[in-house]
Amino acid sequence: MAEQGNVALRVVDEETLGGLLAAAVADAAPEDVMPPVAGPPGWTSDRREAFLAWHRARGRAGLDGPAREATYAVVHDGAIVGSVRLARAGAPGELETGIWLGRSHRGRGIGTVALRLLRVEARRVGGRVLVADTTADNAPAVAALRRLGATLSRRPDGVAVSARLPLGE
Repeated sequence: MAEQGNVALRVVDEETLGGLLAAAVADAAPEDVMPPVAGPPGWTSDRREAFLAWHRARGRAGLDGPAREATYAVVHDGAIVGSVRLARAGAPGELETGIWLGRSHRGRGIGTVALRLLRVEARRVGGRVLVADTTADNAPAVAALRRLGATLSRRPDGVAVSARLPLGE
């Protein structure tokens, strides 16, 4: 799909989904990359199946599918290292994003490049603003959003941070 330097985004299909799961199991905690699943901690077989089912149900049908989401694998130097998604938000032209990267790939600028590429995709599909939520202690995410020119605001709880990034022309 989109590529900049040694970072690319690839639409998550069945083949890519297997690689995405492998990257998550090898380099991320389940709670970092998917909704909670009951049971013992770690990447149990139930959690692996839930990860696959969640991605098949949500991001695979695209922005016009029932979940109104599209998911892309973040590829660095030819290897899947995380994912980024777009979702239709409340207002027309408003798209929400979320990203995760494997622990060993965080803090190296990969997330910023992936979000830059996602911004291009968001414009392509008619987005006018990209929104994201994170926490104040997620320094790499906050820094990436700032580098891209997002306006950040802390929520009243003092922990949650909301970002708005106009996409321009």
